[in-house]
Amino acid sequence: MTSTTQTLPPGAKPLGPPMVGEHVSMRTWLAVAAGMLGAFMAVLDIQITNSSLKDILGSLSATQEEGSWIATAYLVAEIVVIPMTALLTRVFTMRGYMIGTTALFLLFSTLCGFAWNLPSMIAFRMMQGFTGGALIPMAMTLVMAKLPPSKRATGMAIFGLTATLAPSMGPTFGGYLSELYGWPSIFYINWVPGLLLIGGIAYGLDREKVQLDQLFKADWLGIAFMAVGLGSLTVFLEEGNSKDWFDSLFIITFAALAVIGLLGWTVTSTTRSQPFVNLGLYGQRNFLAATALSAAMGMGLYGSSFLLPLYLGQIAGYSPMQIGEVIMWAGLPQLFIMPFVAKLSSKVDNRILCTFGLLLFGGSCLMNAYMDASTGYDQLLLSQVVRAIGQPFVMLTLSNFAMNGITPKDMPSASSLINMTRNLGGSIGIALLATAQSTREHFHSQRLGEAVTGFAGATQERLDALTQSFVGRGFDATSAADMALKAVDGIVRREAYVMAYNDGFFLTAAVLFGCIFVLWFSDKVKAPSSGGGGGAH
Repeated sequence: MTSTTQTLPPGAKPLGPPMVGEHVSMRTWLAVAAGMLGAFMAVLDIQITNSSLKDILGSLSATQEEGSWIATAYLVAEIVVIPMTALLTRVFTMRGYMIGTTALFLLFSTLCGFAWNLPSMIAFRMMQGFTGGALIPMAMTLVMAKLPPSKRATGMAIFGLTATLAPSMGPTFGGYLSELYGWPSIFYINWVPGLLLIGGIAYGLDREKVQLDQLFKADWLGIAFMAVGLGSLTVFLEEGNSKDWFDSLFIITFAALAVIGLLGWTVTSTTRSQPFVNLGLYGQRNFLAATALSAAMGMGLYGSSFLLPLYLGQIAGYSPMQIGEVIMWAGLPQLFIMPFVAKLSSKVDNRILCTFGLLLFGGSCLMNAYMDASTGYDQLLLSQVVRAIGQPFVMLTLSNFAMNGITPKDMPSASSLINMTRNLGGSIGIALLATAQSTREHFHSQRLGEAVTGFAGATQERLDALTQSFVGRGFDATSAADMALKAVDGIVRREAYVMAYNDGFFLTAAVLFGCIFVLWFSDKVKAPSSGGGGGAH
């Protein structure tokens, strides 16, 4: 057995009880498990409002367009706080910051349930994102800092589950809770995992001294540029489609702010001796490949979680609970697959495992690219299970690629950057798919309209049959003809929407298959085995 030591940044202290050899105490596992619970809770809350949005908007007297800010506010705050996590952990200590930010997250979750109008909901959602977002990279940092190399594959497997299960389970969970207890319950439920997290961290991590002086030494100019850049980029991506992109002065303004902020952040980061997050990690080939793939994975993960519920609600007419019953099959099988993938990752080149996962994930999207208006639970079950089998192979191996060769002092930065990139990938994916959805629907509607005209024999026969049907139900001839015309128009629009959804899944599959080529630019990696071997070859 080898002893595992940690090289820490100046002034920092170990993140809890020291590791002796390869043995990990129950107390440490409790802290790691609590961290995972936090990451799961934070990712879940991105998606949990989706299936209940109609009820929330009804209570707050808001329109669908205004309601998009409920999700955007959370995402903007979350993406801004993720890169700051390494700094805030150094200042308040891992134990202090996790307990404090979780307590505030629970407070703002409760206030979301009490929101009395749309502005109050947006403000509380923003604070919820700012306090919850930090929990995502901190879970990965806990695994890397607290577990010896031989146990990290297990830790990363659990972390991978939080990243893939939560987007799948969010709409399911939100749908069930809303239908049974009303929409405020989707926010109040956070108290259960939140209190368990606080208890696990308080017991599992040692107290350390707060270092407030680190706040005064921080690169606040870089942080300001980062907040403006990432926040504006997220608003640009989330709101662009509904405001017709560059036809809107609002979107042009945020696009310009995003460019200024991100350039300013890059410049300040390269000129400071101690930046708040190390952007130089993007210069490492494995890390760059892993983050690029993580962005694409975010697109696939959040994109498929965006498209399928929309299709099921709009075309199949499913209730939130029924949508949840379909979506959950993309999550549940992962619980059984992930431990198997974790063991395999120490024996097989991770590029092969990741390729296999991308083929399955992309293949499942391709299976969804041939839907028709009658597609429902039975037809979608197989594609959801295939997706659930593929995702763990990608998520776990990407974490191994990203963290391979990263020094202990850079682990918080690496964790922040890879999680930030995945979330950005999700926002880019949803923006792309929402735009593709509307443009392709118009395209298919026009093409179908050219074929379905009053001069076409088949159309005329259909109109006559529908008119006679309405006349048989007691309507006069003029009303019946008008209703028949509207019915045919409705069928054309429905088919155009189905074709647009198919195009969206085809686009997602193409991105995931394209990732396979990027993947093979990285070095060969295996997760460390229990014997302590592994690493890059």
